[in-house]
Amino acid sequence: MESIISTFHIDWKIIIAQAVNFGVVFIVLYIFALKPLSKLMAERSEKIAKGVDDAKTNAALLEKTRTEYEEALSKARIEANKIFQEGRKEAEDKKALMLEDAKKEVAGVIENGKKILEAEKVKMVGETKKEIVILAMQATEKLISSKQDLNSLK
Repeated sequence: MESIISTFHIDWKIIIAQAVNFGVVFIVLYIFALKPLSKLMAERSEKIAKGVDDAKTNAALLEKTRTEYEEALSKARIEANKIFQEGRKEAEDKKALMLEDAKKEVAGVIENGKKILEAEKVKMVGETKKEIVILAMQATEKLISSKQDLNSLK
């Protein structure tokens, strides 16, 4: 071993001094570089983990919101269809009511027309009777006058 030490010129004092220098440099690097760097890495890891958690939360919230949107849209469509059907039913009811009113009005007009025709018929029959009476009187007068003319000729 002595030969190895003399061959490579190893000095124990230098090795110990270098070991102490290495220890001092290691402690200084650990305090001023490694600790802040590990703290920075831990903070960064926490931020990344928080970001991942926030992303998962946002994804869940987005999915929940999408589901609520779809449900609201579905309910709105059902409600719109219901309102449309109610409006359609009301329109059909009004249509039926209007048709019924129109039928009543037409029946009233027809009844009124029948009454007017009946009145016209009665009036015409009365006028015809008067004309028949007048014609019968004129015919009777002519007959009487022609009998008188015949009697006077005799």
